[in-house]
Amino acid sequence: MTAPTTACCAPIAREPLAEAEAAELAVLLKAVADPVRLRLLSMIGSHAGGEACVCDLTDAFDLTAPTISHHLKVLRTAGLIDCERRGTWVYYWIVPAAVNRLGALFTPLAEPAHA
Repeated sequence: MTAPTTACCAPIAREPLAEAEAAELAVLLKAVADPVRLRLLSMIGSHAGGEACVCDLTDAFDLTAPTISHHLKVLRTAGLIDCERRGTWVYYWIVPAAVNRLGALFTPLAEPAHA
């Protein structure tokens, strides 16, 4: 009788992260470790068309425009979002590769960890 193959370990549990990779991932994790930034990322990602105008984001928070801009800058600096100015407004969208990298860190794989 063989044991069924089950999802074993997320990549973070399969082998130790290299120092450089851990430093890169820490930047991404720090960026989303704030409730406002996590909400902004979610709002941008779930917005119709895959991008959101800053004007669509600011009303959802009881924060000043400069504070929202700061949080967006942190997300942008981490590489989780990108933006483009169109006239007087700035439009933001998620950078899929960066967000997927975060998700993949904790997603179990179908193959067991190396013994």
